[in-house]
Amino acid sequence: MTIKLSRSNLGSFRQLLQIDQHELIADARLDQETDSGPNPHDLYDSALAACKAITLLMYAEQANIPLDDVHIKIDRDSSEERSGKYHLQVYLVLDGKLYSAQKSRLEKVAAKCPIHKLMTVATTTITTSCEITG
Repeated sequence: MTIKLSRSNLGSFRQLLQIDQHELIADARLDQETDSGPNPHDLYDSALAACKAITLLMYAEQANIPLDDVHIKIDRDSSEERSGKYHLQVYLVLDGKLYSAQKSRLEKVAAKCPIHKLMTVATTTITTSCEITG
């Protein structure tokens, strides 16, 4: 999988992301005029929400748990990001006729989604190469 990014001509900081056949927009969201899309932090946090929901729905289907839908809200506290602390508060709402034990199991499963693990356990290595054109 390759992600390609190019600058949009619709704003100073607006970026177009191409992920296979999918297109996303990212922007700086500095003010009303530049708020044409989520900023990179929003995309990062959104990956966690999407992964938790998909993981829960897939697990529930496989385990025959009557989970009809998942709603997730994430609140971000990035006030200490520069000192290495980034806090995401995840609120799960599970729709379905669930027993207490099923709710508890799903809550544990949500904490094991791949993006949660990636954000909290994995060591990410980033290698950047640069070339000049023009």
